[in-house]
Amino acid sequence: MEKNVAVGRRKASIARVFINKGNGDIKINGKDYKDYFPMMYLQHKVEAPFKVGEVAGKYDVVVNANGGGVKGQAEAVAMGISRAILLFNPESRGLLKAERLLTRDARKVERKKPGLRKARKKEQYSKR
Repeated sequence: MEKNVAVGRRKASIARVFINKGNGDIKINGKDYKDYFPMMYLQHKVEAPFKVGEVAGKYDVVVNANGGGVKGQAEAVAMGISRAILLFNPESRGLLKAERLLTRDARKVERKKPGLRKARKKEQYSKR
C-alpha cells in the first residue's frame, strides 16, 4: 500500500498530511474533520483540494495539525492535502494551482514594537 506524506503551512500552523488510497476518510488529530472543524466554511476549505483535483472519495487522509488557530490550521490542511494529491496524480497540478491551493500564504502577524500600543498603533495625540 502506497502512502505519501506532505506538509502544509499557514500563519503559525503546520499540518503533516499522510495520504493513501481509500474511500475518502479525513481524520485530523484523531477526529473526523467535521468534528474538528465544526464551521462549514472551514470544512469546505479542507474538502476543496479533492473537489478541484477531481479525486473526491479516492483517498484516505490522516493529518497531524498543530499551532495557530482553527482558520490557519484549516488552510494549512488544505495546502498539505493539495501537495499530497500531487504525489498521486501530477496531472491535477494545473487545476490546484489555478485555485491557489499550492501557493504558500506567508503573511504572519507583525510583531509589537517598543513604545507603540500594537505593531503600528501609536499613543493618541493630546494637544493639551
